[in-house]
Amino acid sequence: MKVVEARVHGLGTEPKTQQHVVVLREVDGIRVLPIFVGPCEAQAIARLVKREEFPRPLTHDLLSLVVDGLKARVARVVIADLREGTYYASLVLERGQEVVSIDARPSDSIAVALRTEAPLFVNEALLQAPPDQGAVREDEPEDPEPPAAPPPLTEAEKAEQLRRFLENLDPEDFGKFSM
Repeated sequence: MKVVEARVHGLGTEPKTQQHVVVLREVDGIRVLPIFVGPCEAQAIARLVKREEFPRPLTHDLLSLVVDGLKARVARVVIADLREGTYYASLVLERGQEVVSIDARPSDSIAVALRTEAPLFVNEALLQAPPDQGAVREDEPEDPEPPAAPPPLTEAEKAEQLRRFLENLDPEDFGKFSM
């Protein structure tokens, strides 16, 4: 499995269903991975992105404190797979020479990565090009000579494309989700 480093690019609500979605974007590119999350997880991630403090430890804070207490660290988080409409992630912990990978929900994993400042990686096969980017599907033949690359988009154009992409998301595009 080839992984790509990603960051939280945005949080929002899917307009049709009002479900919360966190959008991960590859660090050195434009592909994204939208993941539907529960309202509590969305709120926790939003607070971490904004670097807001909470008076009492939330679950991701508690986990971070436990990992620290065990003299370990969160080395990385990996969003690894999508099976039957459910994303799978792993927290990779290191303590000395020991490395442990723990199965976790992506929403919790993202919150822990933000809380511990651990790098976040995504299985490259899960990433999607935003609309209007001319992505070639694997079952479509590529042109022998690709056309010249269009001029790079401005930040405002990229933001507008992402906004349109998120507005058009439909949970059915990703299969059934278990909550």
